[in-house]
Amino acid sequence: MNKTILDMCCGSRMFWFNRADPRVVFCDIRSESHVLCDGRQLEIAPDVIADFRKLPFEPDTFGLVVFDPPHLERAGENGWLRKKYGVLNRDTWRSDLSAGFSEAFRVLKPGGALIFKWNETQIATREILALTDQKPAFGHPSGKRANTHWVCFMKEVI
Repeated sequence: MNKTILDMCCGSRMFWFNRADPRVVFCDIRSESHVLCDGRQLEIAPDVIADFRKLPFEPDTFGLVVFDPPHLERAGENGWLRKKYGVLNRDTWRSDLSAGFSEAFRVLKPGGALIFKWNETQIATREILALTDQKPAFGHPSGKRANTHWVCFMKEVI
């Protein structure tokens, strides 16, 4: 594979400058299309349909991994937030996200970076970071209320 970046939960690729960046494998567990409440079209069209808890890639494959999982455990069944961001399982989100971190580090090359994005509207960032034994290098809160956190991890070179 000649792609060096993995987006584990690409959704509609909202934060990408180039939503067709040829360096990236865009993954998501869903492939769907919706019309949002304001009439905009929402397309979730991953290159690879995959569950972030069990990625179909060999270990040490990517130099950069992006992990932006669903951050909501409560979202209306037909609400635009669920359609746009996905939703966590209320009963299993801790083990699901822990497995996601494990998979991210499994497919990340030694010396590679994991960029983790989390919005703490419903679940605090500290609770999520406790789900991995890996320690972040740095991070930054952003947004109007500083609810979105960008965190960078680096996989150790052994």
